[in-house]
Amino acid sequence: MELAHSLLLNEDALAQITEAKRPVFIFEWLRFLDKVLVAANRVDVKEKQKKLVEQLTGLISSAPGPPTRKLLAKNLATLYSIGDTFTVFQTLDKCNEIIKSKDDTPAYLPTKLAAVACVGAFYEKMGRMLGSSFPDTINNLLKALKSAESQGRGEILLSLQKVLNGLGGAAASCHRDIYKNARSLLTDRSMAVRCAVAKCLLELQNEAVFMWTTELENMATLCFKALEGSNYGVRVAVAKLLGTVMATALMPKQAAVMRQNVKRATLEEVLELMATGFLRGGSGFLKSGGEMLKGGGSVSREVRVGVTQAYVVFVTTLGGQWLERNFATFLSHVLDLVSHPRATQTHVEAVYSRRCVSFMLRATLGGLLGEKAQIAAGKEICQAISKQMRAVEAVVNDISGENKAGAADVSASQHVMVCALKELGSLVQSLSATASPLIQEPSIGLLETVTSVLLHPSMAARLAAAWCLRCVAVALPYQLTPLLDRCAERINNLKSSPEAVSGYSFAMAALLGGVHQCPLGIPHSKGKLVVSIAEDLLRTAAQNSRLSLQRTQAGWLLLGALMTLGPSLVRYHLPKMLLLWRNVFPRSQKELEAEKARGDSFTWQVTLEGRAGALCAMRSFVAHCPELLTEDVIRRLMTPIECAMTMMSHVPAIIKVHGAHLKASAAMVRLRLYDILALLPPKTYEGSFNALLRELVAEFTLTDNSANTTTSLLRSLCHYDDSVLMGSWLQETDHKSIEDQLQPNSASGSGALEHDPSSIYLRVPVGEAIPGPLPLGVSVIDASVALFGVVFPHVSFKHRLQMLDHFAECIKQAKGVRQQAVQLNIFTAVLSALKGLAENKSTLGPEEVRKSALALVMGALDNPNPILRCAAGEALGRMAQVVGEATFIARMAQTSFDKLKSARDVVSRTGHSLALGCLHRYVGGIGSGQHLKTSVSILLALAQDGSSHEVQTWALHSLALIVDSSGPMYRGYVEPTLSLVLTLLLTVPPSHTEVHQCLGRCLGALITTVGPELQGNGATISTIRSSCLVGCAIMQDHSDSLVQAAAISCLQQLHMFAPRHVNLSSLVPCLCVRHPDRRQQRHLNITETGLEGVLFGMLDRETDRKLCSDIHDTLGHMLSSLAVEKLPHWLKLCKDVLAATTAVVFEVEKDEEDSEKKDEMDDDTMFTGLGEDDKSKPSVAPRWVTRVFAADCLCRIILLCENDKAHFDLAAARSAKAKNPKGDLLVLHLSDLIRMAFMAATDHSNQLRMAGLQALEDIIKKFASVPEPEFPGHVILEQYQANVGAALRPAFSPDTPSDITAKACQVCSTWIGSGVVSDLNDLRRVHNLLVSSLDKVQAGKGSSSQLYSESATTMEKLAVLKAWAEVYVVSMKIKKEAESKPAKPARNADEDDDEDDMGADVLPPDSLITLVQPELPSLSRLWLAMLRDYALLTLPAEFSSQLPPDGGAFYTPETIDTARLHYRSSWAPVLHAVALWLSSTGFGADEEKEDVPSAPSKAPALPQGASVTTKTFEESVEDRMHLMLGVSIEFLCFPRPEEPIEHVMSCLQALFTLLASPCAKIHIAQDQLLAVELLNVLHRLLLTRDPPAVQLQVSAVVQETIRAAQDHLQQQRTSKEEEGEKDCQPSLGEGGDTGELVPGKSLVFAAMELLVFILVRHLPQLNTRVKESPSHVPLRPQRLPEESARLVANTVSILAELPSLCSPAASMTILPTVLFLITGVLRETAVKTADNLVPVPVSAALQGIKTIITSPLARVESMQAQWTGLVRSSLASVLEHSQPDESRPDMDEVSMLTAITLFLLSASNELVGVTVLQKGCMDRFRNALNSSDPWVSTHYTSA
Repeated sequence: MELAHSLLLNEDALAQITEAKRPVFIFEWLRFLDKVLVAANRVDVKEKQKKLVEQLTGLISSAPGPPTRKLLAKNLATLYSIGDTFTVFQTLDKCNEIIKSKDDTPAYLPTKLAAVACVGAFYEKMGRMLGSSFPDTINNLLKALKSAESQGRGEILLSLQKVLNGLGGAAASCHRDIYKNARSLLTDRSMAVRCAVAKCLLELQNEAVFMWTTELENMATLCFKALEGSNYGVRVAVAKLLGTVMATALMPKQAAVMRQNVKRATLEEVLELMATGFLRGGSGFLKSGGEMLKGGGSVSREVRVGVTQAYVVFVTTLGGQWLERNFATFLSHVLDLVSHPRATQTHVEAVYSRRCVSFMLRATLGGLLGEKAQIAAGKEICQAISKQMRAVEAVVNDISGENKAGAADVSASQHVMVCALKELGSLVQSLSATASPLIQEPSIGLLETVTSVLLHPSMAARLAAAWCLRCVAVALPYQLTPLLDRCAERINNLKSSPEAVSGYSFAMAALLGGVHQCPLGIPHSKGKLVVSIAEDLLRTAAQNSRLSLQRTQAGWLLLGALMTLGPSLVRYHLPKMLLLWRNVFPRSQKELEAEKARGDSFTWQVTLEGRAGALCAMRSFVAHCPELLTEDVIRRLMTPIECAMTMMSHVPAIIKVHGAHLKASAAMVRLRLYDILALLPPKTYEGSFNALLRELVAEFTLTDNSANTTTSLLRSLCHYDDSVLMGSWLQETDHKSIEDQLQPNSASGSGALEHDPSSIYLRVPVGEAIPGPLPLGVSVIDASVALFGVVFPHVSFKHRLQMLDHFAECIKQAKGVRQQAVQLNIFTAVLSALKGLAENKSTLGPEEVRKSALALVMGALDNPNPILRCAAGEALGRMAQVVGEATFIARMAQTSFDKLKSARDVVSRTGHSLALGCLHRYVGGIGSGQHLKTSVSILLALAQDGSSHEVQTWALHSLALIVDSSGPMYRGYVEPTLSLVLTLLLTVPPSHTEVHQCLGRCLGALITTVGPELQGNGATISTIRSSCLVGCAIMQDHSDSLVQAAAISCLQQLHMFAPRHVNLSSLVPCLCVRHPDRRQQRHLNITETGLEGVLFGMLDRETDRKLCSDIHDTLGHMLSSLAVEKLPHWLKLCKDVLAATTAVVFEVEKDEEDSEKKDEMDDDTMFTGLGEDDKSKPSVAPRWVTRVFAADCLCRIILLCENDKAHFDLAAARSAKAKNPKGDLLVLHLSDLIRMAFMAATDHSNQLRMAGLQALEDIIKKFASVPEPEFPGHVILEQYQANVGAALRPAFSPDTPSDITAKACQVCSTWIGSGVVSDLNDLRRVHNLLVSSLDKVQAGKGSSSQLYSESATTMEKLAVLKAWAEVYVVSMKIKKEAESKPAKPARNADEDDDEDDMGADVLPPDSLITLVQPELPSLSRLWLAMLRDYALLTLPAEFSSQLPPDGGAFYTPETIDTARLHYRSSWAPVLHAVALWLSSTGFGADEEKEDVPSAPSKAPALPQGASVTTKTFEESVEDRMHLMLGVSIEFLCFPRPEEPIEHVMSCLQALFTLLASPCAKIHIAQDQLLAVELLNVLHRLLLTRDPPAVQLQVSAVVQETIRAAQDHLQQQRTSKEEEGEKDCQPSLGEGGDTGELVPGKSLVFAAMELLVFILVRHLPQLNTRVKESPSHVPLRPQRLPEESARLVANTVSILAELPSLCSPAASMTILPTVLFLITGVLRETAVKTADNLVPVPVSAALQGIKTIITSPLARVESMQAQWTGLVRSSLASVLEHSQPDESRPDMDEVSMLTAITLFLLSASNELVGVTVLQKGCMDRFRNALNSSDPWVSTHYTSA
């Protein structure tokens, strides 16, 4: 390939390679030339131009393939535009000669096409430079057009488009000719030609005025005809043409209007024309009047869908501002469409028309209008609704019946209502909180208008209104509770109106269904309200026959909706529900029989509806409350369910008697039954399998059903990757919601709420805007198929065989269309069953079952319906998977091999080739290895069958499956497969996009197979690699976006395996942010805001959720890799988005040069406007969602900057900026950060307020301690005090949602605690906010106006208490620091002056505590109450019966589960605060004497409430100790991994503070087991958490515990001494006379365990076992890091205290260990330092030695000998360690000598007076005196 990289074609190299490789070589040379010509030196090019032209023109006649001819033409045109243009006319003539040639053989075709392509490229590049030669060229092309075959027609039309583009207005003389010739081809039978015509005419209309004036009507008719029988590509292209022409007619381009005085069309005319297409299709307008009145024939659906897209193009082309000005006209026009009788001839047609109109509204309103304009549009829609509703009311109230036409109007009005309400709901939901002006403005009266529709006579309109209310409640959660109350009140007042009962119950159900989208929920009492209304409706249903049906349906609907609130609420109503369910059904078999004979058709209808409703509520219960499904509940549910199953068999007889109108109700019962059974475990209804399966099979084999209804599940059961064969990639397009109408299965895409009202409270499927259940007939079959899949794996083999045989029989019996339908349903059921078997890991069964199944499947592989063939292939693969036997698989594969060798027809070749692919897919590489060779060779042969593109597609698809599943086993076939893929890419016409998509799949799979080998440099690997790159290049140039997506994903894989060889930079400009399977893409032209700016702009125009989330991900990745380097750019981006006003923020401009992109731009011009007059349309201002995303980005940027401290240091930042003006640091942008956070925190949108407060908190935390270099002693945040206060204030207004207030409390406490606030007034302002919210907390549980659930109140109250606790903790800390500082000397007279130097606004240290003090009495009470709640809530589930029945201080029993989470996040600071309060007030001893808080008095605390009257002070201390220790120990035993480390710290600090107070010390010392438990828990904590801060805090708590024990022991000793029991003193202390310490009971043992753990963790050398292990490398003593040093020091000093807790005997047990450890620490940490400071652990060790040697134990006679031995050995080891040694050059001799001195001075003579020891000491001192280090020698003369 390298040989191809030269300016001239290397003809010698070309001659040497094989024939097959030549096209690739030539293509590679053309690719190289394409890159080089633009950059080359003109002189070089001119030198070689003649030769180059020869070579290139020579290639024209060498029959090049499509990609080659495109490049060839491009290169020739580029060459002429760079070099000389002398010979261009010769070349043009040569091309024209070829085009004129009479040779029609297929072999000559590529040459002709190449010539056509060259002509197009010349004119496009050079245009008017080619002078007057164009009429001949154009005539020549038009002549060729008449006789060309389809590929030629397409190529000529695209070429004409380029000629027109290059010539612009100059070609006016030929415009009519082109128009006449092209328009007839709009109805060409080849779809690719229709697309090409549309593109050509689109280019023509830029200049040809007649197209949108005199010919406008004809253009419209032509487009409608072109849409008949069209495919998706044609619909997009024609819609674009039609929409653009209509838009131009309305607003012509200035230049064209100047040339000819044109009569402009009016908006009414244009819309009228479009409407004819929507309502009458392409049938022309001149039908005789009679036929029109009869309403002959419905519109073809393709036309309707195409025209719908054209409307969207029309509005998008005219732009957002036009839509704003003309919205009223547009709205009334589209609503008229759907009220027209021709649009609603049948129910399904009406649903389709509604979908189209909704699509028009959503695609224009949703993307083009900014938020202000959307609110205005919402007003208009409201007015339209109320106008319609007034008309309806007039008809309904018109009793005299004068208005005969009225009834028709009412039924038409329902469709208008549905569209208007659906759009209104979508608008409000997308505006979210920004929609509040719409709701609040009385002149609009949105809620009144919408609720008035709840009384509309039509169910569809009532449901739409209910849905719209649900959208309002989800957007503005504060409306939820009032709306529920209003509906409840209306239902009760209007019980006697059937519409009201139905409408208001729909609304309540919809609102209840929306609760799960509102995190704050609704008050618990609303559940009770709903239950009582529902019960009442069900009870009174029988009283009035006019209302029975509505009341029954409404009652059950409400109960079903109630279940969506989840187990915590339903639990309370379950017994009642079970009773209601039992009562709907007969109790016994006898009653069942009896009721058959009773009743008339009406009572049966009510009964069936009631039972359907009950089953539906059950299904909702099982789906939403799985936690409540105990075995007992399931058993009680089964009684009514089994009864319903038995009833099913009676229903046909009842229908016979009472009439067919009961069929629908019966079907509804079956649907509900199947639905609930599918959710229950099959074991529960094993006994009923036989009857149930009979029903299911009859259902989907259409036994009792004369309609040929098909299931909608088949596509979803087939494999996602097979979509290319079934055409279901349409699911991926922007137009999915309307394209669904054109799918072949029954009622596809006709989902509507009225088909199943219960869907109004269910969750909306992902990607849908509104639930769309399919019509009942289809839903029942779907449900039966799904349930069949669940039950089949649990059925005996005998029954399986019977069913499979029955299926074959059913298919045989049916004929024609019915046979197709039955077969589709049966296949879906079989697939569903096989899937069930695979999931259950069970087998298919014995030989005869397999045989029967195989026969069924093999029969369908030859079915003409591609979807069935797909399903059959899938079923075959699944069977191989569940049978899993090699012989069976071999037999299946062999059948397909034989078939493929002999078959010639397309159908069986496609079916069986897919079968091979599916076998490999499900059995994997190993299982099907022996068939690999045969499969590959057959499929490679089929893929070359140029006569049928369908066969090629299926074969290549299967090949890709095989490559994917075979993995490395495929390596041997890579080369032949790759060369086939390349050959096909170079020869298959681009119009066969499916083939190209499959080629892309194959290429991707091949790249993965070769994998990392691709990095290699061997010859074969280089060839493979370059072939892959060539393949990618061809696909990147393809016009279909899916093929381009495949190219990009192949390049990504190549880049992953061989990064050096792939240049991805060429991808970025055309980077399409999309899921690889997106059908549409947006070409982005990157302007000065860079790619990220364009992406932010797209977020506001895109309505596709998946695409938006992809954009979020892309921006997130870009942010994390680029934001820190380009700080100002990203901050400006976020700021511009957040400061969104109506100003234009982003403009997407369209470059003029991208004309070669024009042919690939199908959907994108929609977004970039029209050709030349594109004055960069203003796009919409950023919407709230985008602004929230920007605020999140801001927080992420702050987080990303954490790694570099300079970002948070103003002085450093300024100096860095001075050195490198390019660099930028976060701290320099602080004012922007604060501004952004402020803008966000004070917005309308609640989500944005949350994000803003979060950002504010992050900013305060990160910048609180950054000093201001110019004013020493101040911090930089001080200047923003007012901003922060102002940002927080709105969050405390009474109507703010709880979650925002809770967040704001958090920010308040962070702000007050950050120590930034220096101005007392500012501090007061923020403090007052907290005081006001504290009053709210004290208001108690039953506050009147409750909008949200109790747990929201809990969250808010706890947040307030937590904030106060944090403030209190900080204020106590400041106070303590102030007390520990020396008091300032009294100032002299000039005090004022030096005040100024200090800064007059420094707060006195006690100012915070004075602010908190007044609130403390109430706070402490609330805090303790909260801790009690928390302690109860942390009890394990088995103690739940002990919880107080009416909840705690801040939670109600119903919301206990959610409350737990809120308590969990806020208990820790409160615990700390309570500990501080208890220890500062001597355990609240002076609660009632606040005036003297400093002197803890021991008077008993006065009672807090009547129940505590008898408690003494001691008891209350004990209670509080138990509470505090209980909470702490429970938490520390098992801190969850997700608990923040701050909680652990708060808890430890609380313990430390607590134990510092004397009361607590006494308590813990008296109960030794408690202290032991505490130490054990702390030991366990150390094992799991290792931040040094935690360990230090633990050591502090241990020290307090030991001190408490010491004090207690001392007290005991003193009291004994007073009693005069001198002699029995030794046995006091742990261990008694024996000296034994019992693990688990001994405090000393527990402490030793913990302390040894800490020491060994930080000084592993102390552990003797480590030294003995063979892998041990002796470590040199090093300086410990500061925190570790402090920790070791604390540990040593605690160790030294331990012996004093023991009895003499026990102290002898532990002393050896203690002394060993202390001397070890001395040895390991005595290291010289530069400044000769003694390390902390050393001084602690010395102190410890002194403590032990001087301890009173020395005077206990019984221990004398042991004691002496111990002290001597310790001194000996110190002497040994202090010996100078090469291995320890930096030993600190001073410390060692100090230790020796200590021994000599403190211990008595007889201890150390041993000669050996004396001699050792003298040696050490002598060495020291001679030491070279003056510090050592001077130090020791004194000794």
